[in-house]
Amino acid sequence: MTGDTTQVDLSRDECVRRLGAAELARVLISVRCLPTALPTRVRLVDQDLALLDSDDDAVVQAARRHDVLTVQVDGVDDGHPWSVVASGISSLAPLDPAASSPTHDHRLITLPLAVVVGQRH
Repeated sequence: MTGDTTQVDLSRDECVRRLGAAELARVLISVRCLPTALPTRVRLVDQDLALLDSDDDAVVQAARRHDVLTVQVDGVDDGHPWSVVASGISSLAPLDPAASSPTHDHRLITLPLAVVVGQRH
């Protein structure tokens, strides 16, 4: 491997900014005691709270149990890869009857951003 391998820790504000700019993320959970990464849509409510949109039963059940979930987003800026992860205790958002659809079983999951870290390489 050649080139600069310097790793730079990103500030919480920079991590939250990058998380907020992402439409898709991976939610990291344990399924039958095995680590799993599943796609999810992510939206920030504010600097301390994310909403995940998932129809995956494992993710919905984890939120119902108030499991710790982690979301991860990655990207490349000016040839430098970066990664941000945020973790918190999940819960199901209240159902909005007007937003429900008989063909989609998506649920919104709230994720307080208790731990947020990121690096750029």
